Amino acid sequence: MNRILLASAFLLVSISAVFADGIPSAAPAVGSPVPAAVSPVPAAVSPVPAAISPAPKAPAPKLVEPHLHIARSNLAGHARIALTFDACMGQADERILSTLVRERIPATIFVTARWLKRNPAALAVFLQNPDLFELENHGENHIPAVDTPTLIYGIASAGSPQAVRQEVEGGAAAMVAAGIPAPHWFRGSTAKYDLSAIGEIRAMGYRIAGYSVNGDGGSLLGAVITEKRIASAKDGDVVISHINQPTHAAGEGVAKALVDLKAKGTEFVRLEDVEDTGDDKTTE
Repeated sequence: MNRILLASAFLLVSISAVFADGIPSAAPAVGSPVPAAVSPVPAAVSPVPAAISPAPKAPAPKLVEPHLHIARSNLAGHARIALTFDACMGQADERILSTLVRERIPATIFVTARWLKRNPAALAVFLQNPDLFELENHGENHIPAVDTPTLIYGIASAGSPQAVRQEVEGGAAAMVAAGIPAPHWFRGSTAKYDLSAIGEIRAMGYRIAGYSVNGDGGSLLGAVITEKRIASAKDGDVVISHINQPTHAAGEGVAKALVDLKAKGTEFVRLEDVEDTGDDKTTE
């Protein structure tokens, strides 16, 4: 009997010790916050998962905006410049087009397939004046010719070599279908490229048209500053402006600048009429 009582007492002591592990050793001092209830038997602690690092972003492609110059006249008071106009989307700017025709000023026009569909009347004017207008390729859908996914001025790039090729070839096919001679020059949307896309386009047989004077800031500048920019063009410059924004003030400035330059004795040439030099291997 004594052995049974001793064994029972030992068991009670052991159980009490286990429960005592989960009970605070002392009562809290007066004024101290009451501790939260503690489970008599501590639950197993689940390991906290380590924070999952986001997948590293692909580095943004290195973009270039090539410059282009033409052979200078090297004659005092007789600067030679090349006017180039992008016809991206939208309607033809008659302020510019009528000035070019009336003043008999040659220019190179870069057209997209989208613009051609919407402007048959302007296209007819171009084709009726082959001595003035050289028509070249601005792409099928006005997508930047960059073969890595990125955004340029909020516009998604082609994103792959295949998409760059489609942009170039689609633009050329639309031109030929519209009765335009096969193009030899290409200028992509935003005029920005990555070097690998430049190599791809050159391998397709195209020269890539950069510029040296940004005339109208993407047609977003006012008339006065646009006029000053274009009128400041010097011997050997290639000017880029837009001929597809008839509601923008820039078009008025372009038209005035053309008259200003002609009055100064400027010689206007198309890209096909003169030797040129482009950086980033765009014309080599």
